[in-house]
Amino acid sequence: MKRILTITTTLLLLGTASLSAAKPVKIVLWQDGAPTKNGHENTEEKWNGPRVSEVSVPELWIYPAKKPNGQAVICAPGGGYKYLSTDNEGKMLVDWMNTQGITFAILKYRVPNGHPEVPLEDGRQAISIMREKASEFGVNPDEIGIMGCSAGGHFAATLATMHGEERFRPDFEILLYPVISMTDITHTGSRNHLLGDNPTPEMIEKYSLENRVDSRTPPAFIVLASDDKTVDPLNTIYYVEKLQKNKIPYSLHIYPDGGHGFGFRDTNPYKAQWSGELERWLRSIRK
Repeated sequence: MKRILTITTTLLLLGTASLSAAKPVKIVLWQDGAPTKNGHENTEEKWNGPRVSEVSVPELWIYPAKKPNGQAVICAPGGGYKYLSTDNEGKMLVDWMNTQGITFAILKYRVPNGHPEVPLEDGRQAISIMREKASEFGVNPDEIGIMGCSAGGHFAATLATMHGEERFRPDFEILLYPVISMTDITHTGSRNHLLGDNPTPEMIEKYSLENRVDSRTPPAFIVLASDDKTVDPLNTIYYVEKLQKNKIPYSLHIYPDGGHGFGFRDTNPYKAQWSGELERWLRSIRK
């Protein structure tokens, strides 16, 4: 697979983003409670428009494709590990993914609240559930990827690089303007909510995911803007450097503007380009 750095591409007319009218199949991740507590177990979820925080009951919202092509994508919305932006980094993608034949799932995961094991637990469980139920949705259990935006990108890359057992390994990863490192280039809010206000050097090293890339890391598709003032683009550059060293296929797309948090909004000037590249990439890795 070729490694691609895209600054501009041919414009593709893909239509406008809309929130899908389809209702998802909702599956609770932990029927008997999660292994690690995050401190929100006895609180109610807080919704502020499309944002949800203090998730105590994590769920997988599955939107099956009407004509499945075998692929599935589990998406972790961003929100600095404090809340989840479930619309522009979740629901707005449903129709587009389903149109490609891809079963799309939004992961309403627990924010770590200083318990860094929590995201990886929820990610592994989500992959397990999707693989167990693959046949119900016309999904190939060997074509299930993880997607994440911003801090959700750190969530996704954590699963991609720290999955452990093979059954938890996603088959590919899609990262939008991801937080990767916990070093001085990190998004401070994401680090504080993941590791606490005074993380040890060992914790910083462990959860700086550029350090976790190895030969078992899945292929990656990455999109960001070089003018991102929220998450330093060096997060991605360091991650890609390690993908390159470990000979992991990747498709990298850096655009000159767009800032941070654009998700699938039509206001992003390069939406048609990057989504067109993603469509081609997903087609290219189909089995």
